[in-house]
Amino acid sequence: MEPDFWLFAGVGFVAQIVDGALGMAYGVVSSTVLLAFGVPPATASASVHAAELFTTAASAGSHVIHRNVNRRLFLLLTAGGVVGGVIGAYVLTSIDGKLIKPWIVAYLGVMGGVILWRAARGVRPRPVSAKWPAPLGLIGGFMDAVGGGGWGPTVTTTLVGSGASVRESIGTVNTAEFFVTAAISATFLVALLTGHWSDAEGAIDHLWAIGGLIAGGLLAAPMAGWVVKIAPPRVLTWAVGLLVMGLAVYQSARLFKLI
Repeated sequence: MEPDFWLFAGVGFVAQIVDGALGMAYGVVSSTVLLAFGVPPATASASVHAAELFTTAASAGSHVIHRNVNRRLFLLLTAGGVVGGVIGAYVLTSIDGKLIKPWIVAYLGVMGGVILWRAARGVRPRPVSAKWPAPLGLIGGFMDAVGGGGWGPTVTTTLVGSGASVRESIGTVNTAEFFVTAAISATFLVALLTGHWSDAEGAIDHLWAIGGLIAGGLLAAPMAGWVVKIAPPRVLTWAVGLLVMGLAVYQSARLFKLI
């Protein structure tokens, strides 16, 4: 078996533990590693979403079983996310997704600071307004498709930053992500088959990496709902804030070619 399989199985396991417990990072971590191996951005995004079809399904089941899902919020996020994801995948196969990366990094930095402030103040969760989850899902789906990972950092970050329940935010966002991922993957496939994605490069060459991401993610996914269920909300809030700030700093360093 190819060495890449074991490497990416480890990446997928760690990324899914973080993603399932904190509501973000599987796509960002996996895409970053793929890009470091020289995989083109559109191919990296398509590969990660292919793997996420399996991992998000397992993670969603875990969160449903442990009752971490807000049904109304789930429906609104999913509706917006599917539309945004389809648009984002279409755009990514047409233009360079790096053009919007500075805006994503800035957004992560601001929201990371807000979440850490809420954790330090010990602000209690409050219900999420039903007026804006669908637009939030649309933006999150778009960012996820274009960036190869951005659903969690965009949607979970905003929900937690607004004061929503950390447990419900993470569980609901993870569950909705399966449907958003399916829509994005279908769009990549249609773009490839219709010739719209004319410069698709070597996805077949990275099958071992994709298989590793799937295997590692599937092993870790069932633990996600349990971790979220038992962890104290304030601890999760700190963890989400630190993770977001870490991602923002890392992506900023890459953006300005410091690393």
